[in-house]
Amino acid sequence: MEQLTDLKSILHSKRANIYYLEKCRVMQKDGRVLYLTEAKAENQYWNIPIANTTCLLLGTGTSITQAAMRMLAQAGVLVGFCGGGGTPLLMANEIEWLSPQREYRPTEYLQGWMRFWFEDHQRLVVAKRFQHSRADYLETLWAKDRDLKAEGFQSDAPVVQAALANCRAKNAAATTVSNLLQAEAEFSKQLYKHAAHCTGYGDFTRERDAVDTANAFLNHGNYLAYGLAATTLWVLGIPHGFAVMHGKTRRGALVFDVADLVKDAIILPWAFICAKENATEQEFRQQCLQAFTDHKALDFMFSQVKAAAIETSAETPQL
Repeated sequence: MEQLTDLKSILHSKRANIYYLEKCRVMQKDGRVLYLTEAKAENQYWNIPIANTTCLLLGTGTSITQAAMRMLAQAGVLVGFCGGGGTPLLMANEIEWLSPQREYRPTEYLQGWMRFWFEDHQRLVVAKRFQHSRADYLETLWAKDRDLKAEGFQSDAPVVQAALANCRAKNAAATTVSNLLQAEAEFSKQLYKHAAHCTGYGDFTRERDAVDTANAFLNHGNYLAYGLAATTLWVLGIPHGFAVMHGKTRRGALVFDVADLVKDAIILPWAFICAKENATEQEFRQQCLQAFTDHKALDFMFSQVKAAAIETSAETPQL
């Protein structure tokens, strides 16, 4: 029991690591979780600091032992199987998450979420809240991140201010989730255009199946954000199916709702910057993870979901 307590001593909102592994074997050895890579001359073992890890993505050519899964579950690490580069090989929009089966999480947030979720109007309130927070996070982050400002991603730029004002106005006036989705698509299109201009990328069209570098990096980075969102919801005990914006018929859609809080601010600009610099996939991934840490992305997700669950449910009339 002492070992279990030690493993979970770091709050999930404070953990620093997301791992994506491919062409290796994950195993338990001497009380640690390691991954083994096969070199020509010798095999090499690398340690995974599971107590400071939120999620583990297993890509192509990977395997994992039962003993390693047991330790990962004890540490509260989410494990997902995915395709190459962190994106699913066969499915376009979902990772199958393997959640640690320890049901000792608080029920406060699930109960709060359920109190409002069955009311269409209250779901819309939370969806609009998330969209406003998404815009605020981008504006704040782009105003203080020196690296992004040096690349032209400045929140006080006229085109960005115009996009933010238009987004906020349409969010406030939205009467349906469809209105919000339309405003979101328009906002993202404006940001893509601005990012392409800042980096000299040329004509850009967002296509998830496209093979150009920016689209590939956007796909990869988005799945890193999905990992953070899935971790947030698992820790708070809120099932992924209770979405507020992306549709009640899509399993796991709440992961997309929560990931959207940080995608525009972090993933979008770095995808274009790294594409311009001909960065490798690993370099792009490291940049995203560092930005998540620097700007407390996981903390932000936790605070937004917790506030939505508690404050919205408090406003919902009880019978």
